Amino acid sequence: MNNDNKDVASGLNRRSFLKTSTGLVLAGAGTMMFPSVAAAKADELGPTQFRGHNSDHKLWKKVRKEFVLNKRTTYMNVGTSGSMPKSILKSYAKTNEMISANPWQSNIPTIELARQVAPGFGADEHELVLSRNTTDGMNSIINGLQFEEGDVVLTTHHEHPGATIPLKHVSERYNVEVVEVEIPVYTGENQVSEDDFVNAFADAVAEYGSRVRLIVFSHVTYTTGTSLPAKRICKEVAIPNRIPTLIDGAHTPGMLNLNFHDIDCDFYSGAGHKWQCGPGATGILYIRDNAQRLAEFWNDRPTPLWCINSSSSSTAIQARFQSIGQDNYPAKQALADACAMWEEIGRDVIEERVLDLSELCKQELFDTFPYANFYAPNIRELSSGLTTFNPFYDQHDGELLTQFRDRLHEEYGYIVRTTSFYNKKDDMQKIQTIRISTHLFHDEDDVIGLVKAMKRLYRNMA
Repeated sequence: MNNDNKDVASGLNRRSFLKTSTGLVLAGAGTMMFPSVAAAKADELGPTQFRGHNSDHKLWKKVRKEFVLNKRTTYMNVGTSGSMPKSILKSYAKTNEMISANPWQSNIPTIELARQVAPGFGADEHELVLSRNTTDGMNSIINGLQFEEGDVVLTTHHEHPGATIPLKHVSERYNVEVVEVEIPVYTGENQVSEDDFVNAFADAVAEYGSRVRLIVFSHVTYTTGTSLPAKRICKEVAIPNRIPTLIDGAHTPGMLNLNFHDIDCDFYSGAGHKWQCGPGATGILYIRDNAQRLAEFWNDRPTPLWCINSSSSSTAIQARFQSIGQDNYPAKQALADACAMWEEIGRDVIEERVLDLSELCKQELFDTFPYANFYAPNIRELSSGLTTFNPFYDQHDGELLTQFRDRLHEEYGYIVRTTSFYNKKDDMQKIQTIRISTHLFHDEDDVIGLVKAMKRLYRNMA
């Protein structure tokens, strides 16, 4: 076997980053890109510029250099798609090239990559699957459950089609009732708290009783950027009532410092290409403890999940989900590399940075547009890297807001997106918002510059 073949057969299973622009090398547990912060905590990184802010500017300057984003624009739409660091892009290309040179060895198992990634998300090695994206994981669980007529699934009125569409399918196939819990929406005038979200689910469980067989909700809503109290919903509502939980985590891997064991959900599906900055068509799926609690809660069903029954080995669950025939090994290796980079910087450090910039963004917008409508609460425990607001009087004018978004890009170089949602389930018109993403490759100047550009554009359009 020549050296190239050896690299493909074995070396590709190790975390490996090519030389970066800073001249440093990453190679598994060897030399680190950010050795000074590998074990650092957010509160150990020096003085703060504003409340709780991680102001290690040398660190974030080094991180910023790792991204190849267009310098003529400021990309603030990570909620749609992230950007791969250049060191990972290079190793991704290298892996593709090696497999192209040796296609007969292209079907490399990715289960070992899943096991490498798992501890970084507070999961045991056998509990994580590298999926294709959030929707892939949501569909795998929802369509794999043994629903029966009369079952109730609780979800919310702020879910993504990645959840609502498969739920619609099982509703039609099995006559399952899908109930949308009306969760509170922050509007600037009304205050919201963790208790409000927990109580909304608790009230729904009390109403539908033992018919509730599953709770599905987004950890961070894509519509407003509100971070739901996932741990409390699981521990205070779902588990005491013997209801399994499936969490849509499209926006959380790479943004928040996740610990699935601590959250204590049964299933968690997340994206690899958004805040984790991996390649497209990558994601993670967490299956708690081989779905043993699901089997306990659903002990009236002979096959609660398609891959477990009385004759199957629980240790095979990860392999059954991970084995999908010809897999995209280069993409999943790149996702594992991105996760290794996040571990090196410190997921807790990244979370603090993201939330600090989000807090700054919300405050700057409020100071500049005091009469605007804000929909992402500036409350730490309910905040995320997403900020949503609408500076115009008519909150339902989607055409006007789309024009504002497009001109912000064309005339000022800032890339954001628009979202829409129903404030209440029975509303006739959707509220339209601008959605801003702040991530680890942004800085305070990006945030302040964006708000200044929005102010100028608003004056021009108003």
